[in-house]
Amino acid sequence: MGIKVLFAMDKQSIMQYKGAFDSIATYIESDNGKEQVEVWFARDLQKVLGYARWENFLTAINRAVESCKSQNINVDDHFREVTKMIKLAKGAEREIKDYMLTRYACYLIAQNGDPKKEEIAFAQSYFAVQTRKAELIEERINYVARLESRDRLRASEKQLSQNIYERGVDDKGFGRIRSKGDAVLFGGHTTEDMKRRLGVKDNRPLADFLPTLTIAAKNLATEMTNYNVEGKDLYGENAITVEHMQNNKSVRDMLGQRGIRPEELPPAEDIKKLERRVASEHKKIEKSSSKLPKKK
Repeated sequence: MGIKVLFAMDKQSIMQYKGAFDSIATYIESDNGKEQVEVWFARDLQKVLGYARWENFLTAINRAVESCKSQNINVDDHFREVTKMIKLAKGAEREIKDYMLTRYACYLIAQNGDPKKEEIAFAQSYFAVQTRKAELIEERINYVARLESRDRLRASEKQLSQNIYERGVDDKGFGRIRSKGDAVLFGGHTTEDMKRRLGVKDNRPLADFLPTLTIAAKNLATEMTNYNVEGKDLYGENAITVEHMQNNKSVRDMLGQRGIRPEELPPAEDIKKLERRVASEHKKIEKSSSKLPKKK
């Protein structure tokens, strides 16, 4: 079992995806004839997003259209149904349906795609960033991965809290179990020690300031505890504490084999700031995206 940090892509993968998405962009003339509007065609986008079947991709398009409507944004400004001819055997041709899409439309399609697919994760940042600079795309991919890791840790800790409440452990007991697990993961440093070390206020969760790798490590240990609490039918604070400490030791040992000590990693940006940044970006994307020219 290993620690999976979702979509922490290497630079080579980012450049390969960027090249693929850049290559299918098309430019058409704006209404005033003075500007070029960047557009993508759905049939091309389907391929680079890794969808084998048009019908499945059409589902993502339809969800994106509904998302656009729900925000009271004019769908026709960003999605336009068109037709294209494809070549068949013996020189024959057939007309098929396609869509012309703005950057914002592509962003919504990516947001409504399968986030487990690496191509989708890349596209979500590629279309959100109003530039083709690879380093800015990479930066966004990394902080979105950190937000997703933090969400998974919240979910696994909530599940653990519910599991152990049914097994005779109250909220204070859950806090003690988590803290003892932290002390093992961080080489003897308690949660409070790590907060002081990283400059975290007492009223804020430590995990909000941990780097993605450490968040993923804490989540793996918590998931293992959840699994074994149920699988071994553990009951009471002592038994569950021992289990959680053992799981954190296993994760720490695994990191140690790669020369990583969690307590020595620097603090990361406050997760709340990242959440506000992503929310702000979402509002700005539609405003900054060019609109499709009116039909002549």
